[in-house]
Amino acid sequence: MLNQNRAARILIVDDEAVTRVSLLDAMRLEGYEVDTAASGEEAMSLLDKREPFDLVILDLKMPGMDGLEVAERIHATSSDTIVILLTAFGTMETAIEAIRKGAHDYLLKPCPIPRILESVQEGLSKRKQEQRRLLLVEQLKQTVAALDAMEQPEDVEAISDQTADRFLRVRDVVVDLQKHIATRRGEPLDLTPTEFKVLSCLMEAPDEVWSPEDLVRRTRGYDADTEGARAIIRVHIRRLRKKLEPDAADPMYVINVRGIGYMFASDRQRGDEEPELVG
Repeated sequence: MLNQNRAARILIVDDEAVTRVSLLDAMRLEGYEVDTAASGEEAMSLLDKREPFDLVILDLKMPGMDGLEVAERIHATSSDTIVILLTAFGTMETAIEAIRKGAHDYLLKPCPIPRILESVQEGLSKRKQEQRRLLLVEQLKQTVAALDAMEQPEDVEAISDQTADRFLRVRDVVVDLQKHIATRRGEPLDLTPTEFKVLSCLMEAPDEVWSPEDLVRRTRGYDADTEGARAIIRVHIRRLRKKLEPDAADPMYVINVRGIGYMFASDRQRGDEEPELVG
């Protein structure tokens, strides 16, 4: 994974010396660690000998091994390396093929250096987000494994009260109160802090109804009148349902109870319709 404390490592592959040097200088000025290669074969030699690069800038048309072939090999051996293709002979077909080979971007020569730098920054940001997602998935696997261990009778006595209080699990939704992680069917839910608090509150007592006032008090830390609380919680419930429910228009987890508030259903059911409360 990308070390947050080091500069991103970039490989520039182009048979034109002027392009290699200009991109090398521009990338180094941005603080990146940069290597260059004059052919696809030289690029593959560098890729085989060193740790995977964070990002590769590839010329499409080169003698011998072209950019698409290099991109395909990179994608097969280091799928999280970002690839940006440069070409002076752009067509819709080659652009589509580039994306199929795993390229992040497809830029036409001559391309201004600022546009290339922008694409590099976007690509590295995309890589970082994907690595964070993979880390989150791994944490979730550990969370589910720990929760499953808690449910084994022979292990119950070995689990401390503190650990037992860490998890909330209702149906196929799991909340890790310590790591502030929530999943449905093992898939992470990208919740805001307030959405996480609302979900945690509702899951603490399945099938018990929370009023909007109580939810505001618990999740936001202040008191609100009935109308104000409804307006505040409605927004968070709507967003939570979009991330949690298979069909936000027909919720099966976070249920509205007419004139009272919301609850987390321990089994499949449908809440009453009430426009001023439904999120």
